[in-house]
Amino acid sequence: MDLRIKTFEEYQEQYKKSAEQPEVFWSEIASQFSWKKNWDITLEWNFNEPKIEWFKGGKLNITENILDRHLAGNANKTAFHWEPNDPFETSKSITYQALHDEVCQLSNALRKIGIQKGDRICIYMPMVIESIVAILACARIGAVHSIIFAGFSSQALADRINDAQAKVVITSDGLNRGNKQVELKSMVDAALKNCSSVNHCIVLNVTNTKVNWESNRDLNYHSLIENEEKNCSAEVMDAEDPLFILYTSGSTGKPKGVVHSCAGYMIYSAYSFQNVFQSDKNDVFWCTADIGWITGHSYIVYGPLLSGATSVLFEGIPTYPDAGRFWEVCEKYKVNQFYTAPTAIRSLMGFGLDFVNKYNLSSLKVIGSVGEPINEEAWDWYHTNIGKKNCPVVDTWWQTETGGIMLSGLGNLSPMKAMHAGFPLPGIQPVLLDAEGNVIHENEVEGYLCIGFPWPSIIRTTYGDHERCKNTYFSNYNGYYFTGDGAKRDKQGMYRIIGRVDDVINVSGHRFGTAEIEDAINMDLSVIESAVVAFPHDIKGQGIYAFVVVENSDVKTDVELTNSIIDCVSERIGKIAKPDKIQIVNGLPKTRSGKIMRRILRKIAEGERSNFGDTSTLLDPEVVEQIVDKAL
Repeated sequence: MDLRIKTFEEYQEQYKKSAEQPEVFWSEIASQFSWKKNWDITLEWNFNEPKIEWFKGGKLNITENILDRHLAGNANKTAFHWEPNDPFETSKSITYQALHDEVCQLSNALRKIGIQKGDRICIYMPMVIESIVAILACARIGAVHSIIFAGFSSQALADRINDAQAKVVITSDGLNRGNKQVELKSMVDAALKNCSSVNHCIVLNVTNTKVNWESNRDLNYHSLIENEEKNCSAEVMDAEDPLFILYTSGSTGKPKGVVHSCAGYMIYSAYSFQNVFQSDKNDVFWCTADIGWITGHSYIVYGPLLSGATSVLFEGIPTYPDAGRFWEVCEKYKVNQFYTAPTAIRSLMGFGLDFVNKYNLSSLKVIGSVGEPINEEAWDWYHTNIGKKNCPVVDTWWQTETGGIMLSGLGNLSPMKAMHAGFPLPGIQPVLLDAEGNVIHENEVEGYLCIGFPWPSIIRTTYGDHERCKNTYFSNYNGYYFTGDGAKRDKQGMYRIIGRVDDVINVSGHRFGTAEIEDAINMDLSVIESAVVAFPHDIKGQGIYAFVVVENSDVKTDVELTNSIIDCVSERIGKIAKPDKIQIVNGLPKTRSGKIMRRILRKIAEGERSNFGDTSTLLDPEVVEQIVDKAL
């Protein structure tokens, strides 16, 4: 199944066809996959409810396209090279046949403990092959998987388990991260004290850590599967049945469970993988993301496996045992396509070129960036020192909600421009809107980035709350999917993403709603209220700046208050969301109606000390001067 476009002229032809005849275009691509029953209607949709149905009436199972279809010709091909956190430990590889067998064993075991089609299973695991097995076993039997990043706290884990009403949690005793071990099972134990829906917790032994064991609930992974058959009938799924829920932060309230469907997500993740990375059948692909994020879903698990690719699965971090680890792994496996985040690039830049130059990176064909806009300095360093100016940089833009890459170069086929994601993939119809919702047709313009037509992997709903899906993505501008990002379009028609226009902060490629962090800060007993904004950060892209009003600042020192607040955020969300700067203030700039004027706080966080525009609507303008005087 080769879905690749081969020339830029072909891209232009295919893009035109996808815009003029989208149903014909996607039907031709979908027909290259294995179906149990062909679809009756290619697309029915409206953005008002919203309701989007692709390949309506079609029946399939995504794991038959991932595993079974490859066994005839590629059973012994490597699916993953697993590289451990510690380079002195033994790496291992798994073939498509072996992956198929273990997926079937776990699938059979899950059915035996009562899991049925439609049940939800939460996966809270490190970057090990068994994590991939767990994901595919869920899909094999029609269970809906929800992967939760193993950096989230027990409270954040419990929130997601309860929202999904999961029946099973799959986890491990712990995980290895740099020179530390993190106890995962104890986090799960704490979470499950408040999760009545969970019947079983399946535990994989990774770190040989002694764990608490609930005999009526906990099951050992290897004991569970060791006597199971290596064949398992795949559940027949409707094209629109949910494949997974992935929680992502919004600008308000609790994290929302983004739901993706079986067929549409399958088709688009494979199509985008093959075209953006231009992966040949014998290439080795490496995406450095965690499987707990959408990048890991689409470009570690589904896209590469659907395409029969060989990938690297990396347990560690880029700076352990030193800052050459990424490049050492690239040399070891002769990686051809490398996909990482600007945060990692900026971090590694600071260690100098000695850690790069000792390794042979000549195997690289395409290098990619994901998670946030990449600044020009990082782009140049990446292109020059990693790609040796021979590799195209694919600066990809997409979201959890889009399921796959939307704007990007296609390997070496497309024009390339620093800080520009580039052109839309075929099937993607972006527009720029002005503040009134009018389409801006000209180039050399800036506006709100929206999409005017559905693509196969578009979000279907937010789990258990369809109204929230409608209000978040489809109500801002009638007839459009609103991305929440601002963008510029140059004279060639290439897009550059400017950043979020709503109250979402992008920290190292991970999105956090300001309300979510504020709620966690406000859990501290000393805190009356808080306001969180983003500020430019040299490594993370955006940092978190918290302005906090406390009840009695004399009771604790500023250091004690700061540490207490950080503890609250770490416990409620996880250390990845802790504020970089915390300023204790006497009050917040509010309008007479009580609304916090965040634009002023953003300017202060960015270093501005005057020129705040019209402050006449503030209840107490002197608050601004007080904040500026003590700004960090």
